[in-house]
Amino acid sequence: MEIKVLGPGCHNCHKLEELTCGVLPELGISVKVDKITEINQITDYGVFTTPGFIVNGKLKAAGRVPRKEEIKRWIQEELNAGD
Repeated sequence: MEIKVLGPGCHNCHKLEELTCGVLPELGISVKVDKITEINQITDYGVFTTPGFIVNGKLKAAGRVPRKEEIKRWIQEELNAGD
């Protein structure tokens, strides 16, 4: 599983990373959360308003901090897709 948080380091970017890291133990998984901070790399993902959230190469959210329940659901969907 690949999880990425896209953003230059603003408050919302940190909040999204914190929420994401918080749901992983609840799901019983250990995954490295990659932080993408370079603007050129962020826009390569089609994100022009940060933060951005990507799971397994799929853009799940951009320009907002998703709710914890959303983050959890997206990760679970990707875990189940591998079954």
